[in-house]
Amino acid sequence: MAETGPVSGYGGSNPVQTTTKKHSDLGKNDFLKLLVTQLRFQDPMNPMEDKEFIAQMAQFSSLEEMQNLSKTLSQQADLGQLSQASSLIGKTVAVRTEDTHFAGQVVEARRMDGEIKLMVKPEGTTDGTLVPVQIQQIEQIA
Repeated sequence: MAETGPVSGYGGSNPVQTTTKKHSDLGKNDFLKLLVTQLRFQDPMNPMEDKEFIAQMAQFSSLEEMQNLSKTLSQQADLGQLSQASSLIGKTVAVRTEDTHFAGQVVEARRMDGEIKLMVKPEGTTDGTLVPVQIQQIEQIA
């Protein structure tokens, strides 16, 4: 069986980072509320010009498309990591965590706690124990 060296960079090029919405970020609902409020309270003697309204609608459309693109890119990154993890199914790997170092066979890949984990059956176990492992914790693939 051929052995490979450490894979510290394996999977590290596409880290999936979840971001939480900051309270100061404006979403499309906030943008629409501002626009409706602006229209409601505009001076009837000096209404908003068509150009301004069209510009604001274009900004709204751009905001919505950027949000859709961000969601799509996040999904693509997830698929890339799942593909990397799936390529290790059936392989024997050496794993190092903060607490332990062990070898075992990768039996499946799944999403847990918002990230892709490999389920590894440690060598010498017969009780069906599976240990969830992050791709970055794999030292060697045999």
